[in-house]
Amino acid sequence: MNEMLMNEKVNESDAAYQALADSRDHRKLGKELELFDLMEEGPGLPFYLPKGLILKNELIDFWRRVHQREGYQEISTPIMLKKSLWEKSGHWDHYKDNMYVTSVDDIEYAIKPMNCPGGMLVYKSKPHSYKEFPMRVGELGIVHRAELSGTLHGLMRARCFTQDDAHIFMREDQVLSEIQGVMRLIDEFYKVFGFPYEIELSTRPENSIGSDEEWELAINSLKAAVEGVGKSYQINEGDGAFYGPKLDFHVKDSMGRTWQCGTIQLDFQLPQRFDLDYIGEDGEKHRPIMLHRVVFGSIDRFIGILIEHYDGKFPVWLSPVQVKILPVSDKHLDYAKEVERVLQREGIRVEVDYHDEKLSYKIREARLDKVPYMLILGEKEMESGSVSVRARDGEEGKQDLGAMKVEDFIGMIKEQCAIL
Repeated sequence: MNEMLMNEKVNESDAAYQALADSRDHRKLGKELELFDLMEEGPGLPFYLPKGLILKNELIDFWRRVHQREGYQEISTPIMLKKSLWEKSGHWDHYKDNMYVTSVDDIEYAIKPMNCPGGMLVYKSKPHSYKEFPMRVGELGIVHRAELSGTLHGLMRARCFTQDDAHIFMREDQVLSEIQGVMRLIDEFYKVFGFPYEIELSTRPENSIGSDEEWELAINSLKAAVEGVGKSYQINEGDGAFYGPKLDFHVKDSMGRTWQCGTIQLDFQLPQRFDLDYIGEDGEKHRPIMLHRVVFGSIDRFIGILIEHYDGKFPVWLSPVQVKILPVSDKHLDYAKEVERVLQREGIRVEVDYHDEKLSYKIREARLDKVPYMLILGEKEMESGSVSVRARDGEEGKQDLGAMKVEDFIGMIKEQCAIL
């Protein structure tokens, strides 16, 4: 009898968890909140709607600000390159089943599934000196991967996405500090979103390139970097990239699920394959060592994770619409438009609800849209030049923040958007 009751409780718990997960499904919320759409004309190829593109661009702007501060240079490489390049990099032998191919002027091309080979060509476009190192080069590259139709899952598993790649070229004496620098950057990013995370060290796979000595050096370097910043890690045997071991960062969302996002890969192989060099302090040519790294991973997948993590209730700085203005009646529309213009001039994303409906309906709609703040404008607000503020978040019954001067409300919003 006790065992039966226990099983019933477990089943009830599983059912409740599944119901919660279903309610937060990013595909469902993405459609309801008008963020993105999935269309039969392009399976696995998401369409971003205006609000979704605002969200994506806010993440990209944040990425750019941090990377500019950290001394990264940004590049952009072609979406399609000759097959011979992918053969040279080793991707063709190890990844061709996931690549889209085409022919131009009877020459075979592949649409890039990764940004790395293009980054190698950018490095080789001019000579380099040891004085330039470490050389940090980032790319928000659009990549395509030939995923099986049965594996597609909204933004989480798509055939087209934006990868926030960066490649760091360095001397051997800089390896430890650069790995730890990337770890600190990743830590800063995930704290902004409220993600705790765990680190996994993935070692040499069976299908790999390079010598035992190079792999041992690379693995030991990653271990030393993690231990040097006082972080713990798990070993994931045989799951490294074909060209080198890696540190994977698994974030934990608000439902307790883990997602692999960031990664740091130490690579001795591509610099050799592309014959990269730099002039050392001794005037001789030397081979650089390279880090591959991402923070978001796929920005699109990261958006899917955020939608479910926040249940669509994005923090103010990320919300596509930060403020919804709710005029009590049509006679308050002119004042609503005036407040809208003031907020827009301050860079605040705002909409006016023009529906000819009761205020209770407008409040309900704004709540369904998960807008962080509502400004209710009636006779009293219009006469005093103020706004009556209602917050999305907070304890039940305490969302009404009362009347504020417009400039005070703007200051509050800007303070909540100051993430750097």
